[in-house]
Amino acid sequence: MAWQSLVLGVITVVGASAAPAKSNHLAGQRAEYLKRSADQPVDWYPWGSESFKLAKELNRPILLDVGAVWCAWCNLMDRDTYTNAASAEYINQHFVAVKVDFDSAGLLVAQLQRAQAILNLPAGLPLTSFITPEGKLYYGAGYLPAVSQGGKPSFREAADQALKLFANKAKIEADSFQLELAK
Repeated sequence: MAWQSLVLGVITVVGASAAPAKSNHLAGQRAEYLKRSADQPVDWYPWGSESFKLAKELNRPILLDVGAVWCAWCNLMDRDTYTNAASAEYINQHFVAVKVDFDSAGLLVAQLQRAQAILNLPAGLPLTSFITPEGKLYYGAGYLPAVSQGGKPSFREAADQALKLFANKAKIEADSFQLELAK
């Protein structure tokens, strides 16, 4: 009986020391694209007022990723960029990260695609947008590889550019598109 207690104690201690799987704010979402990202190291939020409120409190831009489960480039960016520990740490430190499922947010996606087209930015999938806490889309891209290739900037290069632009409030006022945010 004593050895059983000892074995159970060891199992309990070993089990307790194992780090629990980290989950971001996408746990419990219905859309498959969001569910697939719930265990990524990026601290993703679903689209909503909570993320904009947090961005205002932290004075950080919003990194908005719009994608779909059927989109090969979206899945590649998720795999190569958003599951990369260094990229996730960088995103979590400098942005409020928001993820949107293309198939579940038709009106929002249409507005984002129109805004990026007006600003002469790529408007396909994945749709990578950078937005002020007040809802002004000021920079964006499509697929961004983890490492620059074929003349396409890496995610980090594009994100660095977005941060530089965010620091220039006058430029954002001149060259941005105000999104119609649902309250």
